[in-house]
Amino acid sequence: MTDFKKILIANRGEIAIRIMRAANEMGKKTVAVFAEEDKLGLHRFKADEAYRIGEGMGPVAAYLSIDEIIRVARECGADAIHPGYGLLSENPDFVDACAKNGITFIGPKAETMRALGDKASARRVAVEAGVPVIPATEVLGDDMAAIKAEAAEVGYPLMLKASWGGGGRGMRPIMSEDELEEKVLEGRREAEAAFGNGEGYLEKMIMRARHVEVQILGDSHGGMYHLFERDCSVQRRNQKVVERAPAPYLSEEQRTEICELGYKICKHVNYECAGTVEFLMDMETGKFYFIEVNPRVQVEHTVTEEVTGIDIVQSQILIAEGKTIAEATGKATQADVQLTGHALQTRITTEDPQNNFIPDYGRITAFREATGFGIRLGWRHGIFGWCDHALLRFTAGQSHRQGADT
Repeated sequence: MTDFKKILIANRGEIAIRIMRAANEMGKKTVAVFAEEDKLGLHRFKADEAYRIGEGMGPVAAYLSIDEIIRVARECGADAIHPGYGLLSENPDFVDACAKNGITFIGPKAETMRALGDKASARRVAVEAGVPVIPATEVLGDDMAAIKAEAAEVGYPLMLKASWGGGGRGMRPIMSEDELEEKVLEGRREAEAAFGNGEGYLEKMIMRARHVEVQILGDSHGGMYHLFERDCSVQRRNQKVVERAPAPYLSEEQRTEICELGYKICKHVNYECAGTVEFLMDMETGKFYFIEVNPRVQVEHTVTEEVTGIDIVQSQILIAEGKTIAEATGKATQADVQLTGHALQTRITTEDPQNNFIPDYGRITAFREATGFGIRLGWRHGIFGWCDHALLRFTAGQSHRQGADT
């Protein structure tokens, strides 16, 4: 069993600072990496050490360079790397590179990522585990006539989904065959630009649905807990805007059912570290259908932390060190994980509503932030746009975690 002394955070902005905070509270040193464009970024100055990466590269390419991240980790003597979310967080080649260089990757195993990292293969795992999935095609080929035949077999309306990545990119609703070809090609182009892979498939569209996801933590000893569910139904352009924990519309029977389904699929692959299993709930029938697994920590992990009292990022670190799930969470059994109160997270983005909601820019001249017990603020800005995450917790008492992450 290891005890990390120095953790490199292969990310930037809000999530990098969140991880640094967790590591600092555990008495561990932190290392930041930054592209030239982020030389004044707050995450650079919050770390114990900071190193520039990607000289001569673009800002995104710098953070996606496995060689650069590994170079810094070796030079500074980091014994673990936390990927945060986005960027390299779901790249199994990065996990392999860490292992090859004797560095612990704080996240699931590479083979788990390969099984669950893309939506198409994750569906096959769900079927093997006996978890309900929405009717869908296989990964689409290039023959448009064959695609039309597959679409007709599943039945309209359909949703085009990119196999890799998230954030709504590559997704398109398709209401009839008349718009099938145009939207498939359009979605492929967007997915290729966003993820470097245009692969996708068609899924039956549930017209009245709620989006519910289950937080999972698993250790390397076969132990696993679920941390209940989050509701992410309020979305725009297939991107989450409001997250709540717990989902207020679920009965106790439904809550038990969806948490068991999330647990079931992760247990099937002996999942380690933090992960989220996403489902659609058909509002007409009340049935749950598996969507995908996110093999990483998510933006909305904070709402689960507020209602369970479990620090998910610290748990990730402890699990990667070889601790049991009970040691990592401070909960002896699954039954000891309890829900207390309600938490709500909102994402505020700078977009122009008078110009088709395109990303807006400019200088912020005045800003007043929320303060008080049970409020957390997180900021993302710079090369990927600007976003403010505000989280509120509602209980009879005070929040176990108060103030801002930044």
